[in-house]
Amino acid sequence: MTKLDEAIKLGFEDQTKQPLFYDLFLNSIFYVPVIKEEEKDKNEEGELPLLVEANDKTYLMLFDTIKRLTDWADEKTNYLPVQGHAITELSSSNIYWALNYGTELQKFFDPDEIKWLKVIVQQTKEDSQKQSAEADPEQQQYKEE
Repeated sequence: MTKLDEAIKLGFEDQTKQPLFYDLFLNSIFYVPVIKEEEKDKNEEGELPLLVEANDKTYLMLFDTIKRLTDWADEKTNYLPVQGHAITELSSSNIYWALNYGTELQKFFDPDEIKWLKVIVQQTKEDSQKQSAEADPEQQQYKEE
């Protein structure tokens, strides 16, 4: 059982513990399956995530271990490690997420939940930038001019 599994389980048992899961999610690394080079459109740059269509929904698959990813797909699957907060920032608003699909403690995120996480990530970035500016007198001086 991973730390994320424990946090999911804790959140199911006690709703007041759910913020612990979200904090851990945003600060964890996930393995995202990507489309193989030959399957991509030649005009597309960078790696494209593999999206899964099911029940009229589009899912971004996320796994907290390589083993879970390869159990779901196979060992030849290409993937990228990505921080949870980066996934949140980059994710489209109409995509669902499937975390650790096929495991006992899989979790699905709907677009509203993802939008809420986007707000949290944005607020955290803004707060961090304010704190950095306050800690750096030179930046403060430029703001005043």
